[in-house]
Amino acid sequence: MFQGAAALSLDAKGRLTVPSRHRDALHATSAPAASSLVLTAHPDRCLLLYPVAAWEPIRERVMAFPSLDPRFSVWKRLLVGFAEEVEIDAAWRVLVSPELRKFAHLEKSVMLVGQGRHFEIWSDETWEKQLQQLAAQTQLPPGMEDFAL
Repeated sequence: MFQGAAALSLDAKGRLTVPSRHRDALHATSAPAASSLVLTAHPDRCLLLYPVAAWEPIRERVMAFPSLDPRFSVWKRLLVGFAEEVEIDAAWRVLVSPELRKFAHLEKSVMLVGQGRHFEIWSDETWEKQLQQLAAQTQLPPGMEDFAL
């Protein structure tokens, strides 16, 4: 399970280094192809980073969407159209392509946020906006009425 947030920096080539605390979990969820991940776009202008095994069922569901329905086509274009299989190098870095960096407005400073089965990668600016929106919410979404911490 991937959890927690980490402030990271992209290097000059657009690579981010996977924090050491997540490396064992990546090995456990990605075996035998521990060095392969899938990186794709999310409509909130962040990126999603999945172990290949966690991505495959999602890709299959998206590919089963009706191909002539424009409400579904946009999701295919986003999720599958931007999907890239990426490798973790020997220094535990992942290369984020220029196309995905442009989509998510990633520059040097980024946030890596664990979401259980995957990570989100946010630009610092967009992440701060997300936190401000969360702080401004006064009501829980439907289905969370009995939620307690």
